[in-house]
Amino acid sequence: MTDATSSSPGPSAPLGTVTSTRRAILNTLRGSSGNLVEWYDVYIYTVFVTYFEHQFFAEEDENSTLYVYAIFAVTFLMRPVGSWFFGRYADRSGRRKALVLSVSLMALASFVIAVMPTRATIGGFAAVVLIVCRLVQGFATGGEYGTSATYMSEAATRNRRGFFSSFQYVTLVGGHVLAQFTLLIMFAFLDKEQIESWAWRIPFAIGGVAAIVVFWLRRSMDESLPPEKLAAIRSGADRNSGSMRTLFTSYWKPLLLVFLITMGGTLAFYTYSVNAPAIVKTAYTDEAVVATWVNLIGLIFLMLLQPVGGLISDRIGRKPLLVFFGVGGVIYTYFLLTFLPKTTNPVASFGLLAIGYIILTGYTSINALVKAEQFPASVRALGVGLGYAVANSIFGGTAPLIYQAMKKDHLTEFIAYVTVTIAISLAVYVFWLKNKSTTQLDIESGHAFETAGTGGSTIRG
Repeated sequence: MTDATSSSPGPSAPLGTVTSTRRAILNTLRGSSGNLVEWYDVYIYTVFVTYFEHQFFAEEDENSTLYVYAIFAVTFLMRPVGSWFFGRYADRSGRRKALVLSVSLMALASFVIAVMPTRATIGGFAAVVLIVCRLVQGFATGGEYGTSATYMSEAATRNRRGFFSSFQYVTLVGGHVLAQFTLLIMFAFLDKEQIESWAWRIPFAIGGVAAIVVFWLRRSMDESLPPEKLAAIRSGADRNSGSMRTLFTSYWKPLLLVFLITMGGTLAFYTYSVNAPAIVKTAYTDEAVVATWVNLIGLIFLMLLQPVGGLISDRIGRKPLLVFFGVGGVIYTYFLLTFLPKTTNPVASFGLLAIGYIILTGYTSINALVKAEQFPASVRALGVGLGYAVANSIFGGTAPLIYQAMKKDHLTEFIAYVTVTIAISLAVYVFWLKNKSTTQLDIESGHAFETAGTGGSTIRG
């Protein structure tokens, strides 16, 4: 198999056309930049939540922290709706249009949060406005995941799909890194009282402005759906693309697989990358800057691991990495959640996070590609987005809320919940996935592996 280094086939090149390395790099950068901004907008909420919670709920209310994390969880209810809307739109109108629309909605909601009045001005209505804005962002994020996973998988060169697709999580984690970095910069110029009083608005404004920039970048992306397919959809000759009926009747097994792959991975992701940094903050209550540095360095480490995981999967296949994550997650979750709250040495805290992030990379670096490999182009964005969003809403978005509610008296039960959920996904990785067998992306765009008849993980027939 020869490496695809020929000249670019141009915008809207057919899926069957071998993608040039240069074209893949440019489209990955354009696509991932939007992903970076969208996830920055998602994570500034969790990073700054402890500083603005009393702007929306009474300071004397001991449940205020629980309320703001409940808002975080509620927004995940919109993700399946967003994945349905944007998945259908992307499969019928093109990936580029869907990605431009999603980042536009995210920008609008961030701007509203940045300028909205607080509880002191409009009372309880402030919390209502916050919830509405977060619901809009949940809707946009639901569309972003499936569409960007689809686009970046389709835009990649066939023998480097793992590497190029891993940049979805480089930018997803990168959004969290930028959110933490924003907090660190603010601490260099402002004190805690200033951040709590008014400066918490700044990161939301930054997110809105950055999304506008990405809007223009995404308008110049190549469209990964071939023009003849889009023409057939517009003419009415193709009625199956983006169809829920087609998805549920013909591709229910891949849809179920995506849900099962996601459930353990998304719960681990939010436990390790959202709950764990929150635990570090609590452990260093009087040293907020130290906690922020530990979390920032840890997340940068996780971000840099993603291309490494992608490259490894391009050599050995996708399944071994997922199995590595599953086994590691089942073993390590207890140690992370038990010892991290008791650790007040920054190096030790980082070490505990780093081990968890190495394990997590087995899932994060390739999960989007594994899901995209299961569906044909006609329902790929819809299938990937919907399967992911439902599992993400049930298991991922609720993880911070459940942890907050259980950490005092029921930590053991929470650890068991996370461990068992990962174990279920591990069983799916072991018994339902095959390594290096032909996938839908292989059929459309050529084999990902050199040996004929092998490709990425796929469903057992």
